[in-house]
Order: sequence, then structure tokens, then C-alpha cells
Amino acid sequence: MDADRDSDAPSSPSVLHVQHSHEEHELEISPFIEEPLSSAVAPSSLRRRLYISHFFSTWNSRVFEFGAMLFFASIFPNTLLPMSAYALTRSLSAIASAPGIGRYIDHGDRLAVVRTSIVGQRAAVALSCIVFWILSRVTRTLSTSILGTTILAALACVEKPCSVLNLISVERDWAVVIAGSDTDTLQALNAQMRRIDLFCKLVGPLLIAAICDFSLNAGIYTVFGLGAFSVAVEYYAIAEVYGMVPELKRQSTTVDDELQPASSRDASASSTCMPTKFCSLFSGLSAYLRHPAFLPSFTLSLLYLTVLTFGGQMVTYLLSAGYTPLSIGLIRACSTCFEISATWIAPKVMSHIGPVRGGIWFLNWQIVSLAIAMQLFWTIKDPYVAASSLVAGVVLSRVGLWGFDLCAQVIVQEEVGDENRGSFSTTEASFQNAFELLSYLSTMVFSRPEQFRYPVLISCVAVSCAGILYSVFVRRRRGHLVHFSSCVKLRHGMQRIHDGW
Repeated sequence: MDADRDSDAPSSPSVLHVQHSHEEHELEISPFIEEPLSSAVAPSSLRRRLYISHFFSTWNSRVFEFGAMLFFASIFPNTLLPMSAYALTRSLSAIASAPGIGRYIDHGDRLAVVRTSIVGQRAAVALSCIVFWILSRVTRTLSTSILGTTILAALACVEKPCSVLNLISVERDWAVVIAGSDTDTLQALNAQMRRIDLFCKLVGPLLIAAICDFSLNAGIYTVFGLGAFSVAVEYYAIAEVYGMVPELKRQSTTVDDELQPASSRDASASSTCMPTKFCSLFSGLSAYLRHPAFLPSFTLSLLYLTVLTFGGQMVTYLLSAGYTPLSIGLIRACSTCFEISATWIAPKVMSHIGPVRGGIWFLNWQIVSLAIAMQLFWTIKDPYVAASSLVAGVVLSRVGLWGFDLCAQVIVQEEVGDENRGSFSTTEASFQNAFELLSYLSTMVFSRPEQFRYPVLISCVAVSCAGILYSVFVRRRRGHLVHFSSCVKLRHGMQRIHDGW
């Protein structure tokens, strides 16, 4: 997100450290202070290897994603068409490949799945860097521009699905298996991996932007070198995790989707007249829509229909309103700090009231923050002041967004069966990419800065609809939204105190 997935945070988060012990051959990583975990369920040596693998995967994905935008902007300074075509193709590839990715995660050998994602993503990034380097060196003509953009778009159709494959496999499948039945461990693993993601989201773009500001070729070399260096380390680390958790081992199996009732599976198997890919696509979608965890998952996906993310759309508007690139960079850093704080707040909230109730509280926080910001944005006449009110609301809303993200993730992890986590999560990712594309469409239709209020309105409506959908889920699950009996008791208690006075 754009759906986009973010206190007790230390005053200055430590830099990620990677160490190699010659005696124990252990990889260590400490992006932030970790939540206490049960050593019997997830020993520290296992967690270090899992976190370092996740860090390198997320780091390379974030750096390349942002770096590619900078490379396109530098190589094609007078047009947004190549970058837009590339981004559109990249998102569509994630949607189109979702059914296949889901089946592969659900029924393939877990180690082979993750290793395939690592090698595929790094190879696509390396080849993309070579193409960017060639385009930066040659005299650009219409034919070379079209050819280069086409090759880059084709490589994006490998890079993006591999990135999604790794993310879903590790966060939605491996973490659940490692935690077992220990909910506290699962929540702590989720929170720590989300901190790593947000850390990479903050530092990665800043690093590559600073390097590209010095030299475009230096930025291309950096992305290429980081990918080439990290592939072996990540490949080794994830293999160590796999070897330490016997439950992760499984043989490749045939598709047996337990989300579907037996009658539906039989009917699907007998319908040979339809192409297999369409059968799997619609059967996976049907199973997703009927699953008990559909509403929290779809609610999370709907939050990706937004321009209020400090992404390219909102940054472009802020620049037009008078903000400087430096001030926007500082605001993004502040926003990420709020997001990281949610990774400590959410586990504590869930430990007291559970993920279902915690989700409604975090979602309401986001709705209220954005509603106030939108009201001020629409009523204040001065563009800079109006933009500032919007910035403040968006920054505050990030705690609610990422707190809800963690709550929804726990609900999905606990309720989706082992054999169907991949297909369920990739269907969810498809909706996320689809809503993200709709957010881009909103700024294509309302493209002038003075029209930005309409995409803002659409974003707030989407968040409100998400709140309504999740309220339906909470009502079905708990039978109520508010403890009226507790409210009555509280009122009587306050009345007795008043009478005593």
C-alpha cells in the first residue's frame, strides 16, 4: 500500500548490523529492539537468520523500486510515459501471476519457493540495471527508447512476482509455521519483520537518492552491487532457517484446495471445457470471497485505494503547494517513525483485547485522523496551510494504518489453513494492486494540483468503506461492536461517585 503494509520505540533506532561468527557461523541482525519471544518456539539463532533474509529481500526490493523511478526520470527527463508504462506493467504482472504464485506457495517445497524468489528477483534486477546503464550511455532515439522500455517492462514482469512470492511466502507462511500455536511469538515475528520493512522503506530510498544525486551511473552500480552481494547471504540464511524448523519441510503436492467444498472441487475437476488457468483463477477468487477471513483481508486491500501515502502523487502535490524536497524528505522520515511505533503499539494492544477488537480501534484512529485532515484541507484557502493540515493528518493516520495491518495479518494467519495461505494471500495482493491502480487512475483523471482535493476525497471514502466492512466482520464475529453492559456499569459507577460527592 499504497495499499498500502505500518511508543516504545527507542529514541534512535540502531543501524542494521550483519555479523559473521567464525565459531558458530551465525548471522546476526538487530534493526531495532526485539520483542521478547519464547526461546523454545523461536530461538534467537533462528530469528537472526529469518530477519537477515527478510532484511535483504525487503532492502533490495525497496531500493530497486525507488531507484528505477529515479533512473527513468534521469534517462527520460521530459516525459512520464516510459515510467508510467513500466509501473503499470509491473503492477499488472503481480495481478496476473497471483493464482500461480499462490499454488506454488501452497504446494511447492518451501525452501525451493523462497530460493526461486531470491534468484529470480536478483537476476531481473541485475539485468534491469544493465539496460538502464546502456540507456544512460547511448544516444536516445524513439526506437531505442521503445526497445529499452519494453525490455525493462518485461523484466519487471519477473522482478515484481518474485518479490511478491518472497514476501508472502515468508510473512504469511514461514512465520506461521515457525510460531506454531504460540500467538505471542507470531505477533512478535510479524512486528519485527514489519519494522525491518519500514526501516528499509525509510533508509533505502534516502540512500539511493543521495547516490543518484551525485551520479546516475553510481546509483545503477550500487543497486547492481547490492543485489549481487546479498543473494548469497540471503540464500544461505534462509536455508539455515529451513534446516532448523522441521515443520517447514514438506514434499511438493498436487493442488487440493481445502477452501473449496468437495462439490465445488469435483465440479471444477470435471469442467474440462474451460481453460485450466481460468478455472484456477475463478475458483481461487470464489474461495477467497467465501472464506471467514475475507472481510478483514479485503478491508486491508481497500486501504490501498489512497493517494495519502507520501508517495509520488502526494509528493507532486506538496511540491506544487510550496514544499521543498528537503522538507518532504523530513516529513517522510517523521511519518515512518510513526509507522514504526505502530509495530510496538499493535502487539501490546492485541495482547490485551485481541486482534479483532484491536483492528477496529486502529481503523477508527485512521478514519478520524484523515476525516479531520480532509475537512481542514477542503475549508482552508491558503494552499500551503491546507497542505500542512493534510500532512499532519496523514502522519497521524499511519499509526492506525499499520496497527490495523498487523491485526488483519494475524487474523488471516490464524484462520487460513496451511495448504491455502499462498492462494489466499496472493488473491489479497491482487486486490491490493488493483486498488492501487485505481488510485493512480484518480490522479490521472484529476491531474491538476487544484483538483487534488478530489483524489483526497476518494481516498477518505475508501477508508470509511473499509471501516464499515470491518465493522460488519466484528459484528458477525463478536455479536456486538460496543459493550453496552460495560457502558451501563460505567455510568452507574460514575453516578455513585457523583452522589458520594
